[in-house]
Amino acid sequence: MSANRSERTGSAKKNSAVNRLSDGESAMLFETSEDVKIITSFDQMGLKEDLLRGIFAYNFEKPSAIQQRAIAPILKGRDVIAQAQSGTGKTATFSISVLQTIDTTRRQTQALILSPTRELATQIQSVVLALGDYMNVQCHACIGGTSIGEDIRKLDHGQHVVSGTPGRVFDMIKRRNLQTRDIKMLILDEADEMLSKGFKEQIYDVYRYLPPSTQVVILSATLPHDVLDMTSKFMTDPVRVLVKRDELTLEGIKQFFVAVEKEEWKFDTLCDLYDTLTITQAVIFCNTRRKVDWLTEKMREANFTVAAMHGEMPQKERDAIMQEFRSGASRVLITTDVWARGIDVQQVSLVINYDLPSNRENYIHRIGRSGRFGRKGVAINFVKNDDVNILRDIEQYYSTQIDEMPMNGTYTCWSFKQYAISSILTCFAYYTFLNSVRSGLIFTT
Repeated sequence: MSANRSERTGSAKKNSAVNRLSDGESAMLFETSEDVKIITSFDQMGLKEDLLRGIFAYNFEKPSAIQQRAIAPILKGRDVIAQAQSGTGKTATFSISVLQTIDTTRRQTQALILSPTRELATQIQSVVLALGDYMNVQCHACIGGTSIGEDIRKLDHGQHVVSGTPGRVFDMIKRRNLQTRDIKMLILDEADEMLSKGFKEQIYDVYRYLPPSTQVVILSATLPHDVLDMTSKFMTDPVRVLVKRDELTLEGIKQFFVAVEKEEWKFDTLCDLYDTLTITQAVIFCNTRRKVDWLTEKMREANFTVAAMHGEMPQKERDAIMQEFRSGASRVLITTDVWARGIDVQQVSLVINYDLPSNRENYIHRIGRSGRFGRKGVAINFVKNDDVNILRDIEQYYSTQIDEMPMNGTYTCWSFKQYAISSILTCFAYYTFLNSVRSGLIFTT
């Protein structure tokens, strides 16, 4: 499929050296190809003037670590694998690269961005349009659950960039409404899920219709070895910008677990937490759609105000719920992993894993919903007796320590108001939690 693309790329020699970040970011290590240079200013990247205006209007002052390393090789036309923590600016990395590459005087689709969820595809469209505000760029979100007629109308009108989910994009290609002959760049966002069993064949279906010279860029917070091996099928000598797995734990996010012993005790634990703390905005993750519906109903019966979202809801309803949550009209969202990847709501300060994720790679995506782009956040995991091994596996996989939250001695629910209990005051995790409270991440009532 990509055999004819090798002539445009040079060799990217693998470098075992590691670049340390500056400006307070030295805790994170990036393993890169040796020809990757660090560019610390947007002004030094040779970007279009109108694009720079859009970047600064978006309140970006300095490129993040992944942007400093990945934008330049993408702009050189290289295939790139870029990995960084959630909330560090991956979406802007490829959005800036796409906007610099396209020719807005031509109304053909020149860049295709694929994402695993409709919400993420729509968010990417918003970022592209915002950064390209001074460029007169046309970008359409081509996603399932929306009007096919509207997709056809928009695509026939001409779109420089298409951001979409694989199924709907492939449908538009087969209908010949999405013309692929001028596509120069394919972006796979959240590549670990995109290339997993559920999306791999759809990606291959789309890729077969692209020109042989198409540049491929993949980005994700996690890139397991099997995914890296798989990329050899459609990438040519890619430049790698990688962060070591043992550095993947999210900087600035305090992680705790609560031992609830039994599934039946989780709800009371959550109610106690919800009743005790005033939260800016929070996301509660469950493993199944049925659990989301059940928990939402139980919380509302207990007179708690919550919103819920999962993949079985109509797209219009999901869009309305997302808009309410982004605007702050709703403060607590109960959801499945459909919300775990890439969705950016800046005010989220707390993530609760009502169920531990069944896939350990999803843990970092979930807790990354708090602490976006360097902000502080808190992640709390509800752990049953038979979940202990899962928790230990997560700790080992990410080389992190998840501290136990202090408890009321007679019950698994927390009693944060009883700060004077001397036995609790000796608990290191409690001090850590209090620091989070004092720094404004969580507010006690």
